Amino acid sequence: MNRIVPLILAVALFMEQMDSTVIATSLPAIAADLGVGPITLKLALTAYMVSLATFIPLSGWMADRFGAKRIFRFAILVFVAGSILCAISGSLLAFVVSRFLQGMGGAMMTPVARLVLVRSTSRSELVSAMALLTIPALVGPLAGPPLGGFITTYFSWHWIFLINVPVGIVGYVLSGIYLPDIQAAAPPPLDWKGFLLSAVAASGTMFGLSVVSLPALPPIIGIASTLIGLLCAVLYVRHARRHPAPLLDLKLFHDDAFRAAAIGGTLFRISVGAVPFLMPLMLQVGFGLSPFQSGLVTFTGAIGAITTKFIAKRVLSFTGFRTTLIAASIFGAALTFVNGLFTPATPFWFMAGVLLIAGFVRSFFFTSVNALSFADIGDEDASKATSMSAVLQQMSLALGVAAAGTILEIETSLSGTHLELQDFQTAFMIISALTLTAAIPFLAMAKNTGATVSGHRMAAPEAETTAVK
Repeated sequence: MNRIVPLILAVALFMEQMDSTVIATSLPAIAADLGVGPITLKLALTAYMVSLATFIPLSGWMADRFGAKRIFRFAILVFVAGSILCAISGSLLAFVVSRFLQGMGGAMMTPVARLVLVRSTSRSELVSAMALLTIPALVGPLAGPPLGGFITTYFSWHWIFLINVPVGIVGYVLSGIYLPDIQAAAPPPLDWKGFLLSAVAASGTMFGLSVVSLPALPPIIGIASTLIGLLCAVLYVRHARRHPAPLLDLKLFHDDAFRAAAIGGTLFRISVGAVPFLMPLMLQVGFGLSPFQSGLVTFTGAIGAITTKFIAKRVLSFTGFRTTLIAASIFGAALTFVNGLFTPATPFWFMAGVLLIAGFVRSFFFTSVNALSFADIGDEDASKATSMSAVLQQMSLALGVAAAGTILEIETSLSGTHLELQDFQTAFMIISALTLTAAIPFLAMAKNTGATVSGHRMAAPEAETTAVK
């Protein structure tokens, strides 16, 4: 495996993943410069997520039509252009539009990067490659808040976006040199009706969940938007069953490995979306830490995520996908539950240790589940699988934030007081129960599922017997 390929893709994805959260701690400073309130500026966060949800379904078709390498490099340019426009924005409208443009670039980068990796990597090396590509998805959201707070405090919020320019240029140049030229195919004509339905379904639901969890607008708008999105999702399912070449192909769920990875991964990502939302708030509201201090505490999870790369392939070769994913789901739920036991008296080293191990477990889960998604998918369907996986990932992360926000809202409504430490503790325990359900889809998997990718030794005799028959 040419290791520079996943490294280039990982750096680009880190830039995109970090930027989705980096402005969270910088909202007050940006809002003051633009002359609006911090709550109103949260529309910029929503615009980014809506843009991702809208254009991700289109990414697979564009990669097939124009070539994955070309689309990936184009996405970097769009993302950098959006970053520059964010830095020079002088009004709320300009900033929101610029974030939407950034989202367009990010929507193409994430699934197309995974597609490039799948098509340029042998199945036996896919786990190692996915381990590199999984790190940015976990480290980015953790690094974003403390980095945003540091840059805003000691420099200027404009540099949050300007630092993307040199990184993007280097990524563009290196991808032109080292990424393999994957030839463009001749896909069927674009499913325009499917694109419109999927865009409204994904963006409407994403926008609605974002408004519910980050109330920049009246809650009724979020509820109405979510209902419209769900209605379009139902209409899309009807459309996809009749269309010969739908934009998001539901036939992918006929594959046992992809179906388990999609359902289990979606359930697990609810926790991954909820924890980065709950933990900084609990540390600030419940413990009295500053935003920068809370960011430093949560960042320990990034160290755990990085260590997975070195042992993921060996562990999967020994235990296989089924055992690994079931164990990771159970441990992930347990560690989320432990977060709900933290108090201001809890030693820092203990909290850091729990978050470190949690980062390790989550990284292990996603390295495994991302590789499992493509274990039995042919190259001809790889672009469809990347688009479907990316849509589910974004929706589940938003659902995690919305679920956490809703739990806190209910808690404060029942108690009639402001947010208190016990509200966060309850939320962590409920989220941990949801996380535990991620193990269910993997219980039904055969032990040798994805053995060609994991290299699981226990599957070898069974596979040989099947081949003889």
